Formats: sequence, C-alpha cells, structure tokens
Amino acid sequence: MVDVRQEIKRVAERIAESPDRQAAAGAVLALLACGETLVRGGSIDTDLSFALSLAISTTTPAGLLRTRLATAATVGLTAAGVVSLVSFHLLTVGGLVAQLLVLHRLAGRGSRRLAVVLVLPYVAAALVGPQINEIRVYGVVTAVLAAAAVAHGTGRRARAEEVARDATERALADTHHEHVARGERARIARELHDVVAHHISMISVQAETARLTTPGMPEVGAKRLADIGVTARAALTEMRRLLGVLREDAGTPPVTRRPQPGLTQLNELLDEARRATGAATRLIVSGPVAPLDPGIELTSYRIVQEALTNVRRHAPGAAVDVELRYHREVLEVRIRDNGPGPPPGTGGDRSPGHGLLGMRERVAAVGGELRVGPAPGGGFLVVARLPLAAAEAVR
Repeated sequence: MVDVRQEIKRVAERIAESPDRQAAAGAVLALLACGETLVRGGSIDTDLSFALSLAISTTTPAGLLRTRLATAATVGLTAAGVVSLVSFHLLTVGGLVAQLLVLHRLAGRGSRRLAVVLVLPYVAAALVGPQINEIRVYGVVTAVLAAAAVAHGTGRRARAEEVARDATERALADTHHEHVARGERARIARELHDVVAHHISMISVQAETARLTTPGMPEVGAKRLADIGVTARAALTEMRRLLGVLREDAGTPPVTRRPQPGLTQLNELLDEARRATGAATRLIVSGPVAPLDPGIELTSYRIVQEALTNVRRHAPGAAVDVELRYHREVLEVRIRDNGPGPPPGTGGDRSPGHGLLGMRERVAAVGGELRVGPAPGGGFLVVARLPLAAAEAVR
C-alpha cells in the first residue's frame, strides 16, 4: 500500500533539489491558479480584482527560483495577496498555495526574518480587517498556514546546515586522523630502520666474520654461515624497500633522518614537560644502571613520553614522578602523577584513545608487561617491566 504522505514528501524533496524542477512546479501551479481565476471570473466583481488575481497566479514561478528576483517576487506576491483579500475579498486556492510555497522557499533560503515579516500582514488582516466572517476566516487560515510554512522552511534549512556542519566536522576529523596516521607510519619507519635494521646488519656481519675468522671450520658450517649472511642481506634489502614505501606513504622524504631517542634524552623530555605545564616533574633512578638494547631504550622513552602526554591531557598541572628501577633482570619504568585519577567506571583507563594501546603493543613487542590504573593514595600510575635478559639475547 502506497503511503501518500511519504510519496508527496519524496516528490517535494526532489523538486527542491533541482532548479529546473522548481521552475516546472511553479509553472504548473501558475497554470492551475490562472485556470481557477478564469473559472471564477464570473463571480469576480471588478476588472482590477480579476487582473490582480491573474498577477498573483503568474508571479508564482519567480518566487520559487533561487535568484534575487525570487525575493522581490515573494514580497510582491504577499502584497498582492493581502490587497486581494482585504480590498476585494478574494482569495483563490491557487494564490494561497503559491503564497505558502514562496514563503516556505524564502525561509529555507535563510531569509527567515523577511518571511516572518511577510506573514504579519495576514495576521493583521485577520485581526483588524473588514468585519466579514469569510474574510476573517480566510485571514486566520492564511496566517496560520503561512506561519507553519515559514517554520517548516526554517527547520529544513537548520537541518541542512546541521548536516553540512557534521559533514565538515567529519572531514576535518578524517583529515586529522590521516595526518596522525601518516606521522605514525613515518615514526615506525624510522624506528624499524634504526633498531631492527641495525640488528639484521649485525647478523650479516657476524655471520661473514665467523666464517672467515674461524680456522678449521667444516665446509657445511661455513656454507650455512654464508647462507645466513646472504639471507640477512636479502632481508635488509627487503626491509629498506618496505621502509621506503612507508616513508613515501607518510609523505616523509627519505633523507629525513634523526637519531632515535633513548634514556639519555629523558631529562630533555622532562624539561619540556615542565615548561609546558609549570608542574613539578622529577626523574628518579635506582639500582645499578646497566647498558640497554636500543629497542629497550626506545620503548622506555616512548612510554614516558606517552605517559607525560596523557598527564597534560587528563590532569593538567599535576606533579609527575618518573622512576627507572634497575633490577637484575628487569628494568621497571614507573610514571605516577598526583592528579584526580581516572573517572569511575572506565576500567582504570583515562582515555579510550590509542595512547595506552600503543604502550601495550610496544611493551609486548619486547616481551615485557604493562600495568596502568589508579595509584594508591590517588593519581594515576603507569608501570612497565622490560626484560633485560631479552635485550641481552637480542644483542
């Protein structure tokens, strides 16, 4: 079963989307209004009122167009309609529909104030017009319908503006996310080159060195070491190719290279945090300091960096303690602030973003453990335990 209201709404929306359809609709409406005027010609008292009714009918198409002429036509149509109603007691159905359509279109184009002003003459005609019941009824009906048309047109424009605003915000958000993703790909490319590629190069060099410097090595062993060197060099070549793709996708020139940060740069990172927030930030080191694998150093630095960023975002002004606890087999990195801590019901995470997820992935990549959540006594605590034994094995 066809829903008549939905079908009418669909047709109206299709007409509103196309200037050609609007002009065609206006022409059809004008023909219908002219036909009604001609049919009622015998009951119209004067030639002037007859001419005025025809003028109202023929002006309708101009009021539906998206041009400056439309505003002038709407004003003229309203004036003619009020004069026709008050002076000649004449109101055709075609003229009424035309008036409602042009007011709706005017409000939909953003001229809400003008549309409201054009409704007022009909309200005045209903309130202080001739003491004729029929005219008062026509005036009230016209005023109510005109007000409804203006309100609907205004609401339609507001919805369209909201949709456009949402689309703009989504586009900006997508652009921001793409920018962040490109930066992340560039960072990953740098880290892969400086950490993983370094180890692969060492494998190749050590394999060749062992084959050449070990006297009396069986031929099978020498061949296997040579194969290891060839495989390592092939892997290094393939990795460099992939890194080139990552850099190209991230928009980073291949020549852009900076040393990866480590624990020796922590003081600079904390100084930057102090300048940004003005809050107290301390670095505490305990236990016998041991040399670390570059991957472990980079992971430790990034964890501290992300934790400080989260403090600035979620607890601005909070004091932060960064601790490096060297144990026999584990480096424990602890970042604690004295802020309000995570809100209730969030499972201990301050934010559903990618920061904590990135921390977990980094720590898992080196075989470590990460714990985040409310700190005893208040604030937020991040604890990463990174295995030094795994680092030594890699070295």
